[in-house]
Amino acid sequence: MEQNSHSKAWPDTFQMLRRLLYDGPGQTLVIRPGKSADPERVYAGVCVLFENTKIEQDSEGNVYVISPAGGESSHQNQQLTLRLGLWAQADGRGKAFDSSVGFIFPDGSKRSPDGSWVKLETLKALTRDQLRKLLQVVPDFVVEIMSPSDHWSDLQAKMREYSRNGVALGWLIDPDKRRVEIHRRFRLPETLDNPTMLRGEDPVGGFTLDLEPIWEGLNF
Repeated sequence: MEQNSHSKAWPDTFQMLRRLLYDGPGQTLVIRPGKSADPERVYAGVCVLFENTKIEQDSEGNVYVISPAGGESSHQNQQLTLRLGLWAQADGRGKAFDSSVGFIFPDGSKRSPDGSWVKLETLKALTRDQLRKLLQVVPDFVVEIMSPSDHWSDLQAKMREYSRNGVALGWLIDPDKRRVEIHRRFRLPETLDNPTMLRGEDPVGGFTLDLEPIWEGLNF
């Protein structure tokens, strides 16, 4: 079949988008589907084109292709997931996940929090096959750590989206300004300035996060 000018141009356009995306850490490419487009097909197509890349989708069908994190952001996320994972293993009530997981929420959005925790009984209700795909469950606890390229208002909107979908507790962490916003479902957010530690509450009572390594980052 003969290619038209649009199909010939697409590989060059795709390569250009990849170069732009990977030019700097933490960059986000937003793909907004047309009114007649099927959001699920758009999401699936983007996943194929940008394989091995973090991809999210909001409830309106917009797809966000997120480039790999910079060194400091990656280290800060690792500090979070290390502590959350060790606590979850010792606690035994649920499982912890890092930012590579994908959750499908009731409103159709697909999100990958920097850190999350899900009750064991929720996961046990899924089949083995379902556990190996994007998890169609609502995590009980999520954490987002702001990177230098993120916008605070965008992350606040994401936290509100988590709450609307049923997430019980969420922590939004800004390492540069050393502030934390705690989101509890059906309650107004609480802001903490320069805390040194966060203490979990229901559903992750007993979990504590030492913030000093996150505040310090790679500032030797």
